[in-house]
Amino acid sequence: MSSAATPTSVSYLWCDGELDQVDNDAFAEATIEAADSWLVHDGTALALDLHRTRFAGSVRDELRERPGPDLDRHDLDAFWAAAITAIPRTGDWFPRIELQRDGGVPLLVLRVRSAPARTESVTIISHQGDDPRTRPRVKGPDLAALGRVRSEVTHLGASEVALLSPEGFVVEGAYSALLWWRGDTLCVPPDDLDRVDSVTARTVLAVATALGIEVLREPVAPAELEGLEIWALSSLHGIRIVTRWIDGPQPAEQPGRLRAWRARLGKLSRPLDTVKR
Repeated sequence: MSSAATPTSVSYLWCDGELDQVDNDAFAEATIEAADSWLVHDGTALALDLHRTRFAGSVRDELRERPGPDLDRHDLDAFWAAAITAIPRTGDWFPRIELQRDGGVPLLVLRVRSAPARTESVTIISHQGDDPRTRPRVKGPDLAALGRVRSEVTHLGASEVALLSPEGFVVEGAYSALLWWRGDTLCVPPDDLDRVDSVTARTVLAVATALGIEVLREPVAPAELEGLEIWALSSLHGIRIVTRWIDGPQPAEQPGRLRAWRARLGKLSRPLDTVKR
C-alpha cells in the first residue's frame, strides 16, 4: 500500500493479503454486489462493528449464491483490518468497502473518500414509478440506480426520495432510513417492508429502547405523516429533520429534539484504533 498522501479519493484492491492502490476508474466494468460506508471524523466513527457485521453478512450471502475463488472469512477479516488502518486519523472521511464482481471473479475494494458536505435538514419527495431496487435488503447493488432516482428530482428542490411499497406505504429513502414521531413515540416502517438494515436507524432505536421510549412499527402512507416530525437517517449525515415533503405531508418539529438526539449519537462515536480488527 502506498504511503503517499491521500487525496480526495483513493481506491485500493485487496490482492495477495494487502491493499494495492489502483486507479479510481479501474473497476468501470465491474458490478457492486455489496458495499458499506461510514463517516469518520478525526479518527472516530459511529457503530463501526455494525457496519462490519452488515457487510460481512452480505458478502457471505453473495458468495453462497455465487461462489468464487480465493475469498474466505480470513480474507474478509484481514481486509477489514487493513481498511481500518488505511483511513486517515484526522479530517472528515467517508470510506466505502465493496465486494465487486469482474468477469465472475469476486474482488474486495476500499475507497478512501473525503466526506461530502453534511446538513441537518432535508427536503424529500415521494418516488413516482417502479421500484428502482433489485436487491432491496442489500446495500450496494442498487447504489447507482438510487443515485439516478435522486438526481432526477434535484431540479424540484428535493435532495432525497421516499420509496413507497406497492400499497403506497413509506419504506425508506433512496440513501436514508425514514422514521417519525407520534408525540413521544418513535415510529419506523414494519419489518416486512423490504429495505436495507440501516446502521444509523438501528443505533437510534437501540438508544430509544435504552431510554424507555416506546417504538412503534407501523405501515403509513405519506399523507398519514401530516403534522409529524419526520427524520431521515444515514451514516453520512446522521439524523436529519425533514423540513419539506414536496407534494406530500407538512412536517412539524419539536424544538430541541433533533439537537438532543444528534448529540446522543455524537457521544457514541469511538476511535478507530479501539475497533476490533
